[in-house]
Amino acid sequence: MRINLPVRRFGLIAVAGVLFVPPASAQQVVDLTYDTRVAAPAYPKGGPRVLIDEAHRNFHTAGGRYKPFADLITADGFQVTAGTAPFSAATLAAGQIVVISNARGEPPDTPAFTDAECDAVRDWVRAGGSLLLIADHAPMGSAAAALAQRFGVQMSATSTLDDKNYFVDRGNRGFIVYTRESGGIADHPITSGRNAGERLQKVMTFTGQSLKGPEGSVALLRLADSARDRVAGSETETTSAAGRAQAIALTFGRGRVVVLGEAGMLSAQTVGPDRLPMGMNQPGIDNRQFALNVMHWLSGLLK
Repeated sequence: MRINLPVRRFGLIAVAGVLFVPPASAQQVVDLTYDTRVAAPAYPKGGPRVLIDEAHRNFHTAGGRYKPFADLITADGFQVTAGTAPFSAATLAAGQIVVISNARGEPPDTPAFTDAECDAVRDWVRAGGSLLLIADHAPMGSAAAALAQRFGVQMSATSTLDDKNYFVDRGNRGFIVYTRESGGIADHPITSGRNAGERLQKVMTFTGQSLKGPEGSVALLRLADSARDRVAGSETETTSAAGRAQAIALTFGRGRVVVLGEAGMLSAQTVGPDRLPMGMNQPGIDNRQFALNVMHWLSGLLK
C-alpha cells in the first residue's frame, strides 16, 4: 500500500507512523490540497539541512505520505533532502537534522537498522546532531526499538488505546486527544513555541504505540491513566499504559532527540471512501504547529 508519487529531494528525516485501523488503512492517501505555505518562515534563507530517511523500507517518505510534512518544513526554510543510503558517519554528515518515519525490517517487525547504523546515529547525535525518530503501532515499534534504545527510550511495539481521551466523532479509541487543560500536554519549549500564537493547546494522534523515556527526558504528550496497550497477538487483552507517552524530547550529549510513537500526526492524509482527514489537516487541532515547533527545537531555534 505504497503511493508512487514523484520523489522530491529533501533533507534526511526519520519518522514512523502507520494507521492501525482495519481496511481503511489501505485507502490512506496524501491530501494534496493541504496548504503547506508558511507566512513568516523561521529561516528565510539557508535553513538547517534535514535528511528524510528513505533507505529502510519507510512507510512514510518525503515524496509519499510525508510529502505535506516535507513541504511544510521546506516552506519554513529548512533544506530538505531524501536519504537513500544506510546510516554511517559519512552519510549523516550531510544533515543537521535526521528524520526517520516508520522504518521497516524484512520481515517488517525485525530490526530496520543494523547495529552499526544504530551506533552511527547515536554517535552523530552525541556529537551535536538532532534526530526525529517516529515509530508507529506494530510492526513499526519492533523495527525501530534497537535504535530507540540507544537513547534510553523504550517502545511498547504494539498499539495504544484510550477509552476516555479519544476522538469520539470518529469512534476510534486509537485517535487519542491531548490537551493542555487535561494535563496531556507538558510544559516544554516545543509545546510553548516562540510566542502565544505557537503555544499548543490540542494535539491528536492517529493510532500509535506508547513510549517510556529515560530519566531527564520530557513526555510532551502524556498518556492518561485510562490509556491501554494491546498485548501483542491479542485483539482484546490489554495492559495499562499509565505513565507512558506518545511523544518524548531529550538531550543526548551535545545533540537533541524527539521520539514519536505515532506518525500520522505529522502527515496530512485522507482515509476511506469518505476521504476523512487524518493528520495536520484535521480541523481544530494544533498538529501543524506541533510539527513546526518540533523542528524549531531540533534546530536550536527554540531553547
